Amino acid sequence: MNREDRLSVVLDLLAESGQIEVDTIVDRLGISPATARRDLDALAHQQLLTRTRGGASAHSVAYDLPIRYKNQQNALAKTAIARAASELVPRGAVIGLCGGTTATAIAEALMARADIMAPSPDPGLTVVTNALNIAMQLAMRPQIKTVVTGGVVHARSFELVGAYTDTVLSSITLDLAFIGVNGVDALVGPTSHDEREAAVNALMASRATHPVIVADASKIGQRAFAAIGQRGAFSTVITDSAATTEQRRSLTEAGYDVIVAE
Repeated sequence: MNREDRLSVVLDLLAESGQIEVDTIVDRLGISPATARRDLDALAHQQLLTRTRGGASAHSVAYDLPIRYKNQQNALAKTAIARAASELVPRGAVIGLCGGTTATAIAEALMARADIMAPSPDPGLTVVTNALNIAMQLAMRPQIKTVVTGGVVHARSFELVGAYTDTVLSSITLDLAFIGVNGVDALVGPTSHDEREAAVNALMASRATHPVIVADASKIGQRAFAAIGQRGAFSTVITDSAATTEQRRSLTEAGYDVIVAE
């Protein structure tokens, strides 16, 4: 196993419990304690973890999140979707991330990528977001260029909305945009409970070469109040393995490329 792969595995192990010991890394990867310590030091230098005596701990988030982020439903599904989304992102890409728990999981998956976090004079990734919590997480990662849209804070979701947001999004282009939804119906398309968030998400999607809906199985077949863009604005949906055959078929027949995250 090369060094980049080792660092990725270490981050995965750290994500499981929030802390890791050198002895655990030695046992799991079959490497020497000195190599394990050097790997932890390298990840700490990239600000991906905090070194402790005999190991490391995950970075804590130094701000309070709304209830929707604390009581995350379908967490395992969203983690799987986040990994699948991360696999679509090449190093050096420019991507858009809306707010929401699935987009937050995608940000975490991208921050765990050793290739993106590798020291370089150029950004390993550029992220444009209207979500304050995602921006604050990414701000601790100097390898990621973080662009915040501006706008008025929506207190329920920590998302920025309004005319200022539109001005920034209208002036940029994205390789990919990952858009979380409250529902995605084969006929209606993606929808959101809030019309202001829906408008921002639709504009972000329109600025991307490849806009992607990210939705766990519980969202498929559901409709919310506000449509996110015109029908046909999205070509891809990433969902989880709990999606039924019928749910997948309905989206495929509506013209979506359905990626199922295992």
